Amino acid sequence: MANEENKKIIDGQHVDVSSNGTLVAKEDRYDIEKLTRSQLISKIISYFIIYLLLILLAIIVLFPFYWMINSSLKSLTEYKYSIPTFFPEHIVWQNYVDAFNTANLGRLFINTLYVGVVSTLLSLVITILSAFAFARLEFKGKNVMFAALLATMMIPGELFTITNYETVVVWFDWKNTFTALIVPFLVSVFYIYLLRQSFLQVPNELYLAAKVDGTSDLKYLVKVMIPLALPTIITITILKMMGAWNSYVWPRLVANDAAHQMITNGLRNAFTDNTGEVNYPVQMAAVALVSIPLFLIFLFFRKYIMRGVSRSGIKG
Repeated sequence: MANEENKKIIDGQHVDVSSNGTLVAKEDRYDIEKLTRSQLISKIISYFIIYLLLILLAIIVLFPFYWMINSSLKSLTEYKYSIPTFFPEHIVWQNYVDAFNTANLGRLFINTLYVGVVSTLLSLVITILSAFAFARLEFKGKNVMFAALLATMMIPGELFTITNYETVVVWFDWKNTFTALIVPFLVSVFYIYLLRQSFLQVPNELYLAAKVDGTSDLKYLVKVMIPLALPTIITITILKMMGAWNSYVWPRLVANDAAHQMITNGLRNAFTDNTGEVNYPVQMAAVALVSIPLFLIFLFFRKYIMRGVSRSGIKG
């Protein structure tokens, strides 16, 4: 009875009467349901396409890492098969032991860690002081100087290699020293720009209030600016450390002796025998061991990297 009471005929058209007395035509309700159904179908199709593309991109990115692990667990004979195998026939864990001993990875790790830590700490000091000066201090020629620094970012880094090499080797005679690996790359214009943008987000009223209270610039930097810009500073630290860890061309030019070799250079020829044959499975095992620290750093600190970059790009 209730359903029959809620149904009426107006001008020959069947309508429903809702609980609040509103008249809803059946044809209109059908159109709304049809529109909702079509929207649902289009949303499902769009999600399917998006996730399909994401899966394809993930496969493209992760396949080289999978192939590295796969190759590191093969024997040299299996590695040389004319038709590559996507899974090892026999897992050879001994490749990792041979990789560590053959390439003297312990020494390479120590050298690379020393250069990375020292260069990162010194670079942080220079970057923080420079970014603070460009963000808060007022001095003559500040904007011109900062624009000149930004202009150097347009020049490829390879163009500086010859002049840096002549300065380090010819003028200062720093070849085959850790100094040659650390000093030339202590200043990074990109890191200064990144941290300056983060410092600019701190209200200038805090700085003026601190100056009224008699706070020095250095104390204000340590107590206020650095804690507020900590995500960006952590990002710079991680990126600098990863850059030192992956450096190849410059260490090979200025410090390629056994006492100062970095990881990337030490793995280059360590697995080549007297006949010129390279033991690729053992080399892939060494590359996997070297990649583990970077993978762990990115895995645990990726949120700081994304947060630091996003914070630095809000205000310019």
